[in-house]
Parts: sequence; structure tokens; C-alpha cells
Amino acid sequence: MHIPFCVRKCGYCDFLSAPADRDTQEKYVQALEREIRGRAEEYGKYQVPTVFIGGGTPSILGPGQIERLLAALGSCYRILPGAEITMEANPGTVDYDSLARYRKAGVSRLSLGLQSSWDEELKDLGRIHTWQQFSGAYETAVAAGFTHINIDVMSGLPGQTPDSYGTTLRRVAELIPRPEHISAYSLIVEEGTAFSERFAAGELELPDEDTERALYQLTEQVLREYGYERYEISNYAKSGCECRHNVGYWTRENYLGFGIGAASLVDNVRFQNGDSLQAYLEEPLGQRQQEQKLTVAEQMGEYMFLGLRLTAGVGAQDFQETFHCELEQVYREVIEKHIAQGLLAWRSSVEGRYLHLTGRGLDLANYVMADFLDPSTS
Repeated sequence: MHIPFCVRKCGYCDFLSAPADRDTQEKYVQALEREIRGRAEEYGKYQVPTVFIGGGTPSILGPGQIERLLAALGSCYRILPGAEITMEANPGTVDYDSLARYRKAGVSRLSLGLQSSWDEELKDLGRIHTWQQFSGAYETAVAAGFTHINIDVMSGLPGQTPDSYGTTLRRVAELIPRPEHISAYSLIVEEGTAFSERFAAGELELPDEDTERALYQLTEQVLREYGYERYEISNYAKSGCECRHNVGYWTRENYLGFGIGAASLVDNVRFQNGDSLQAYLEEPLGQRQQEQKLTVAEQMGEYMFLGLRLTAGVGAQDFQETFHCELEQVYREVIEKHIAQGLLAWRSSVEGRYLHLTGRGLDLANYVMADFLDPSTS
């Protein structure tokens, strides 16, 4: 579920989000309720193991609005007992009352966007909070009953060094209680953002390539010291605390998106809502665009591209059960090429054989995975 509103647009953000007044936010919530109920006739039969409320900044909405949206989902869809219900939140937009109400409404997992523990870096990013405000928000979330919390951090920021980034990682890992999940992303300067304008003007001092690689490698090194295991290219968790919603995405489980720009994959059909807020407010059920029935070859390519993001890799038996053919038969040349380059390897366990990215392969993941989307490039 996409909440496209924020207090202020961050300099690096290219997401479909922007500030909006309370009246617009309420109209959008009403439109979401209409879409949720309107899609139920077609999709209400599916079981729902996870829900993800993302943005933008979902916590910019009032607790009552989040309660209404979750109530609409619960009344129209088969949400399973113990479902993981995640909500993203900005540390500068929450207090005890709102967090307690989110928890009571059914939110079981909170994702707090920190990005950095240094106030000067936060200011340069355009974030609305300080490290002290984040720390207070984290303590408040724990007091409100949240035990499943993710923290977002970023590397490759302007002026960032291995020492400053390492301090951010350690400050996060040493929070009490320690968060069970940490998402660590590299900054990408996207077109159309304030950062891209600063970069073009020579006003954005980013770490050089060697420093950026050192920051990337530092993430796994530091977090492993604190008991976090890397289970996906950019995600680390305590054992058994992986984000179930994201794992479902990387293993191509069905998902249904609500809101402007929201993407869906249901029974190998991809579709997406349009990105016009006004059009969505007027007719939320009339926004489906870019519908595509995936061919078997496209399904296989996605299966490999997404599955290799997981450090566990892609199971040969799982592939065969899904597509009724052998993984090595379909991708023999691609697999042999990247094994020879030291980027892929096979791992055997009691569950079977798994093809996975090596440590070096994780560094060059996009290069490797692109070959599975288009084997002819190999």
C-alpha cells in the first residue's frame, strides 16, 4: 500500500511522493479504501501472509487513517493469523500515542528511516530529524510495544568516510534493545532529484570509487560483529528475523498493490497503477496500466534475477518444481560463464543444491543477474 506523502522531499529521493495538505491526505485515504474494497471481488480469495505500508512517509497520516485502512483490508481479504504487517515511519513524525495506536491496529513491524547517525549528513540529505530525535523515536516505539523493528541506513553519502559510516552502523547495532533487522543501501544519484542538479553543477562531493567500495564492504564486516547475517544484497537480520514481505517479493510470490504507482504481480500477470494523484482521487479503480502477461521465459528470468539477490541463492529443485525443467539445462552457458569468473558457485545441503552469488559476485550482482534476464548477452 503506497502512501505518497512526506513532510519535505529529501534531496536524493526519486520516489513518487510529495508534501500535501491534510484535506488531500484524507481524500487519498478515502480513495484507498474504495480501491481496497473494489479489488476484493477479484482478489479477496487469496490468502495474505504479509502487508507492507510504504511511502513516502506513511506515518504522516493520522493514526485513525491507518486504522481505517487496516480495517478495510481485514474486512475484505483473508489476512492470515500472525501475518507480518510492516509500516514505514519517519522518526520526525511519530509519538507514543500514534505508535501505540498503529500497534493496536495490527502493525506488527516498524521500519524507521534513519539513514545516518550524523546530524550534518542528515541535514545534507534533507531529512527532518536528528540522531537524538531518531533515538527518542526508537525508544518510544519499543515502549509502545514494537519488538520487530527495521532501521534503514545509507552509505556513499556526501562527505561520508569509513569512520563516520562505521560509527553509524555501530550506533544502530548498539541500540537497546538491538533492532532485529537493518537495511543498508548505497546512495544512487537519480535523475530529476535535487542531488542530480547539485552533482551536475559540481556541488555534490561524493566518496570516490575506492571509498565507496570500502563503505560497502564495511557494512557486512561491522554488522556481522553484532550478530547480523546478510540474507540479501542490502539486508541484514538476526537469525529468523528476515523481512517476510521482501523475501516474498524476491521469490516471486503474488502481491497486490494499492495506491498511485503501486505495482502488482498476480498469477504471473504484472500491472501497475498510474502515477496521477488527481486521477486516482477521482477514480481509484480505473488506474490499472501496463498490464503484462509474462511468458515462461520472462518468468524464469525474473525468478533468477530476484532469487539471486538472496544470499541463500536459487534452489535447483525449486526451479524444477516451478518450471518443470532443469535450471542447468536452461542457463548452462550463463552459469558456467559466471562460475569461471568466480561470481557464482553451487552449494549443497540437505535441502538440495543452490546456485548463489559469491562474495565477489555480490559486489557485481547487477552484471551477473542481467545475463539471466537476457542470456544472449553471455
